Amino acid sequence: MNKALQAFFTGMFITFILDFFLFLGILLNYINFYNIDLYYNILFADNQNGYLFFGLTLILGYIVVYLNNNKISLFIIGVLSFLVLLTLFHPIGNSIGEFMFMKKETILETSKRTYNGDILYEGREQITFYEHNLNKIIKISKKDLKK
Repeated sequence: MNKALQAFFTGMFITFILDFFLFLGILLNYINFYNIDLYYNILFADNQNGYLFFGLTLILGYIVVYLNNNKISLFIIGVLSFLVLLTLFHPIGNSIGEFMFMKKETILETSKRTYNGDILYEGREQITFYEHNLNKIIKISKKDLKK
């Protein structure tokens, strides 16, 4: 049981580090690029895929603790780290951010107006939206949207 807990916490630690750099790259190259008003921890918590996070935690923990081959463990963690650190480069971080958050060609309706454009980020209370007709980024409160 002790070794299983060690594997779980080791995997979680490695996954936290990978996750941190993934979201840091998205923050620097997508969120800041579009001037989306968002606090970093909210981005991290609201957009975390729990199944992926805990699945990767279990896999990495097993590889590090139970697999008795340090070269394979180091190779796998090294490749994952390299891939995650690529998000710190603008084209890659921006593409990953677009993949995760952007919804193209969306129509949103409020009681006053209809908006046509791209959802850049959908937060808890507001949507950051690029309006094609205005060529401008606007914020729309979720309370104002027609259901």
